[in-house]
Amino acid sequence: MKTPALERGTFLFLLAVVTLAFGWILFPFFGAVMWGVALAILFTPLYRRLLKKMGGRRNLAALATLLLAMIVVIIPLSMVTVSLVEEVSLVSQKVRSGDISFASYFQQVIRVIPHWALNLMDRFGLGDVDGLISQVQTAASKGSQAIATQAVSIGQNTFEFLVSFGIMLYLLFFMLRDGGDLSRKIRESLPLAKPHTHYLLNKFTTVIRATIKGNIAVAASQGIIGGTTFYFMGLQGSLLWGVLMAFLSLLPAVGAALIWGPVAIYFLAVGMIGKGLGLIFVGVFVIGLVDNILRPLLVGKDTQMPDYVVLMSTIGGISLFGINGFVIGPVIAALFMAAWDLFASSSSQEPEAPAPPLG
Repeated sequence: MKTPALERGTFLFLLAVVTLAFGWILFPFFGAVMWGVALAILFTPLYRRLLKKMGGRRNLAALATLLLAMIVVIIPLSMVTVSLVEEVSLVSQKVRSGDISFASYFQQVIRVIPHWALNLMDRFGLGDVDGLISQVQTAASKGSQAIATQAVSIGQNTFEFLVSFGIMLYLLFFMLRDGGDLSRKIRESLPLAKPHTHYLLNKFTTVIRATIKGNIAVAASQGIIGGTTFYFMGLQGSLLWGVLMAFLSLLPAVGAALIWGPVAIYFLAVGMIGKGLGLIFVGVFVIGLVDNILRPLLVGKDTQMPDYVVLMSTIGGISLFGINGFVIGPVIAALFMAAWDLFASSSSQEPEAPAPPLG
């Protein structure tokens, strides 16, 4: 016999199955969908301002916002990517040919290490200098080969990239135009109290907007400063090192120093004291201040999350989801904190049970 409970249970099961199936279909284009939604959230305030100026013509406002997004974000990023692929190929060729030898750089640093430091290294099992040099050479060769392979794969997967890029732009247009209606339907469909749904969705959009603005601003600033500094100091592959610093800056506090720190040590070791001290000054007081000032203002302030939560969620997200994780990680952390805040507040508002009678 059909009962209301059986019908509802069957419907919920069907709803879960078709939702999982739809997610499975979209999974190959997960990055395109995620960035389409994220950019729509980021550019929605601009879309709303253009919508007012254009007399409520939604298609025209969405198209204008899409073009501005391409001019401001997408086209410059694509140009940097093309230049980066060319420079990666050039640097990898120089590493394989021996024009760039990280082992020789490391050997120059080893030569100026005092004997007491070498003895200390012996005590910790690090005294095999030749072995260390061989390991550095092997790691540099493997690293350059891996980077070159990635660059070649980007060129070979041009069609797949263009398909994902087209899906992202297509989705971005409709998310800008219909995002308000879609958000309203989600709020009405979720089986939660309306204040809770509104709070969680607002937290979701706020964290995505703050994370993208903050991390991209910090990454771009540190990459530009670091790459420009390397260029004026005569280092080869300054664009590559600048981009690596930009990516590593997604790891708060320590990211870009993983690139400029060893270079500064090399300069000091080979007697280029001016370049070494200059690079340390730029790294600590310029690149470091960008991270310490911009990131808390643009990320931590809007997300209302402690810096250590932003750090751990960013690292964890990147380790699980790759480059997309610098957005996904803080979003999950923010929703986790928001959900538990709602649970704690709702539990504290529930009336206490009457005490049992004595005796």
